Amino acid sequence: MPFLELTIRCPQSEQPRREHALEDVGALAVTLLDAEAGTSDERAILEPGVGETPLWDEIALSALFPADADGLLLLAALDAFDPALDWRGASFRVVADQDWERAWMDQYAPLRFGARTWIVPWDHALPDAARADDAAVVRLDPGLAFGSGTHPTTALCLRWLDALAGAGRLQGASVLDFGCGSGILALAALALGAAGADAVDNDPQALQATLDNAGRNGLANRLRAWAPEQAPQQRYPVVVANILASALDALAPVLAARTAPGGRIALSGILDGQQDALLRRYAEWFDALDVAIEGDWVRIDGIRR
Repeated sequence: MPFLELTIRCPQSEQPRREHALEDVGALAVTLLDAEAGTSDERAILEPGVGETPLWDEIALSALFPADADGLLLLAALDAFDPALDWRGASFRVVADQDWERAWMDQYAPLRFGARTWIVPWDHALPDAARADDAAVVRLDPGLAFGSGTHPTTALCLRWLDALAGAGRLQGASVLDFGCGSGILALAALALGAAGADAVDNDPQALQATLDNAGRNGLANRLRAWAPEQAPQQRYPVVVANILASALDALAPVLAARTAPGGRIALSGILDGQQDALLRRYAEWFDALDVAIEGDWVRIDGIRR
């Protein structure tokens, strides 16, 4: 299946804002490239490690959209999302699925989060440290869904889950992963000892990727995937939502209602500078609200009253 690729050059300082805007208007994937290394097919691909930022002064941001997306409408939506950014230099081309997927997977390596959690490409050998008896390993093929562990928002949530497990708060618990993407957070929670997980996403490709990854990890019997309107109306002792700040604001009553009294919640997908409004919003239902920052991204966690 082909895709429409939008590419634009920008200084390093604009990268987080532009990536955030592209994700908000529906980008399926965003890749960072060295803008000075030749043609788009010759450039080195950068998938920054956890906590790392691009080394290049100028970046070529490439974002994938469905092949039938209207380029002019996308540019209009980007202008409306952040009027201070100039998208006039953007170019479009149609690319085949394997053009980006193979290149991205070639760059993907095993990653460790916290004391026990490992995210490992499904076809990659396990590192020696991931063979320890207490290691929680998730074999992952994200496909078209967001969530590989390399993005700071996902890394912040994975470390939170790892710490929660270390404190004995995941063992036997049920978990809600709202905005599940590849299913990485729900699967990590299960690998760390959760009894079951409900994964929710409005993207059918994300739900399929989550179910595929659950099967790959032998966890299909402990994970259920739902569209939002079909999700169970129950309370969970552990809730994690790695989505955009605007969605976290709109969904605050829903996420609060899904969190059991005394339950823990983690919210991510928040740009640094957006956390104060969300802290005020969630203080209506949650105590002990705390903020963790990695680069330009923020996680908020708290305890349901």
